[in-house]
Amino acid sequence: MIDHLRHMAIFARVVDEGSFRAAAKAIGLAPSRVSETVSDLENFLGVTLLYRTTRKIALTNEGRMFHARATEMLRSAESGLNELNALALAPVGALRVSMPAFMSSSALATAIAEFVRRHPQVAVSVSFTDGRTDLLEDGFDVTIRAGWLDDSSMMSRKLGESERALVAGSGYAATRPPPAQPSDLEHWDWLSYKHRPDSITLHGPGGETRKVQGQPRLEADSIDALYHFTCRNLGATVLPEHLAARGEASGELVRLLPDWRLIPLGFFAVWPDTSRRESLTRIFVRFIAEWQGE
Repeated sequence: MIDHLRHMAIFARVVDEGSFRAAAKAIGLAPSRVSETVSDLENFLGVTLLYRTTRKIALTNEGRMFHARATEMLRSAESGLNELNALALAPVGALRVSMPAFMSSSALATAIAEFVRRHPQVAVSVSFTDGRTDLLEDGFDVTIRAGWLDDSSMMSRKLGESERALVAGSGYAATRPPPAQPSDLEHWDWLSYKHRPDSITLHGPGGETRKVQGQPRLEADSIDALYHFTCRNLGATVLPEHLAARGEASGELVRLLPDWRLIPLGFFAVWPDTSRRESLTRIFVRFIAEWQGE
């Protein structure tokens, strides 16, 4: 059984590297030995795992299924090894992180500060931007994204959620009749976020759902700017809970339709799966998620 586990690891490396020669170089074996190992595994299983040509290899249907299982096995084994290593070794290195600018004073930012405090040998550089970042092109190790993720080839882990609030500048709201239902807001001035649809969906106390399509008066690509403009009494908008609470505490903002809820905002760490080995990125993500209780 031990030999077959080793064969599986070599097979997975061949697939990941794209050739027997590249895999052999990566693991320090002769190409002929790597090819022989995969052949032995195929003989044991009684199936063909790889189509071989002089220039490249390709997975068979059985190979695709088996590669997924082999990869799962390797990740599970290496995760166990790395968890033990993490107990014995203090993280060392540099980490580049990007996250939305409006989260600069959030609980997630506090978690990052705690990570830095506990790991003095780690240097963390954080870029705050509400625009979309490209992990590979922009050179980030991990990015924290707000919203619900589409399918991605990247690795990801949920870090938490934040309620969102429908608010307006207190001075602006004072000039309008208090809204009793979502449709009452149709003719209000709205401040919209560039990276979000103009319409919003509200869920009522009785389970009903209503959409509101406001009259956009101003658009911004920064949530912090949206907060500032709303406090200047230009209209209504949707803000993350920590900003809405700040404006309400200062008296600059008022909540609208408090019995109606918006879908919470999810926060996710996203990073490229460049190695099966535990990395500083994974240690960082695990710390932040556990700090948030996820």
